[in-house]
Amino acid sequence: MKMKIRKLLTLVITIGIIGALLAGCSTEIDQPQQSETPNNTEINSPLVMTDRAGNEIEIPEDIETIVSMGPSTTEVLVELGYADKIVATDTYSKDLGILAGDILYLDMMSPDIEQLIALDPDFVFATGMMMVEGTDPFKAVKDLGITVVYIPSSESIEEIYKDIIFTAQVLNEEEKGQEIVNNMKSEIESIQKIGDTISDKKTVYFEIAAAPNMVSFGKGAFQNEMIEIIGATNALGNLEGWVSISDEAVVAANPDVIITNVGYIDNPVEEIKSREGWENINAIKNDQVYHINDNLSSVPNHNIVIALKDMAKKTYPDKY
Repeated sequence: MKMKIRKLLTLVITIGIIGALLAGCSTEIDQPQQSETPNNTEINSPLVMTDRAGNEIEIPEDIETIVSMGPSTTEVLVELGYADKIVATDTYSKDLGILAGDILYLDMMSPDIEQLIALDPDFVFATGMMMVEGTDPFKAVKDLGITVVYIPSSESIEEIYKDIIFTAQVLNEEEKGQEIVNNMKSEIESIQKIGDTISDKKTVYFEIAAAPNMVSFGKGAFQNEMIEIIGATNALGNLEGWVSISDEAVVAANPDVIITNVGYIDNPVEEIKSREGWENINAIKNDQVYHINDNLSSVPNHNIVIALKDMAKKTYPDKY
C-alpha cells in the first residue's frame, strides 16, 4: 500500500514539478492531503535518526533502490555489499569502474531531477558539495517523501569513520560498517607505530592541483593527518585548510619530498621537476618527487589507507 501511494504521488507531483519549472514558477508544490497519509505510526513506522549534517531524517523500513551522488559514499556502499541496489550515481563514480554499466549517471552539481524521480528510489545519499549557496537541488525529491541525506566532506580521519558508520546504520549494517572502520584503525595504527619512531622527520609538500594554479593544504585536511601519521611534517603546516599556493611559497618551504596526486595532466612528476626556479628545492635535487593515486588520496573513505601506505613507502622507503 505504501509503495502504491508513493508511486501515485510520484506521478502527480512530477507533473506538477515539470509544469512549475517550465513556467518559471517559484510557488511551493502542494502537499498531499492529510487524509491520504495513515495516522497509525505502528504500521511501517520509519526509523528516525540524525544524519551527518545534523538533520533529523526518517529511514525507510526497506531500502531496495539507492541513488548515491558522491564517489566516497558509492565506494562505501559497494564495500558494504550494496552495489546491486545502486540505480543511479554521479559521473565521478562512473570513473571508479565498480558499478554495472546500465545504471543512470547524473551530473553531481546539476543532477537531472526528473530522471532521478522516474527511478522512484528508496533512498538518496548526497554530498554537501551539492549545496550551492544554500540551495537544495533535491527539494523536489524530498517533497515526494523520498529520504535524502547530505554527508558533508570530511576534514579528518575521525569524521571519515563516522561517515562510514552512519552509512552502515542507514542500511542496518552496523556490524559491517564497524568492521570496515576497525580494519582502517588497525592498519593506520600499524603505520603510525613506525611513524612515531622517526625522529628526523622529512618535510612534505603535497600538491592537489598543478601549476599555474597550484593548490595544497595546511592543517584541517585529512591528508595533513596522513602526512603526520607516516612520520613526516607538512611543509605548509603553518597554513589552514585548502590553499592556493605560489612558487615562492614552495621554494621558501624547501620540502624534502614532493607528492602530487594530479591526474589531469601527462606526467605530473616531470612537470614539477621542470618548473623554473624549483631546481634548488631539496626534493628536486634529491629526486624525491612522487605521484600517488588521485581517488585513493582525495576521496574520504576507507581507501585512504591504500594511499597512506603508498605515501609511507615513497617518503621513507627504508622504514616501510
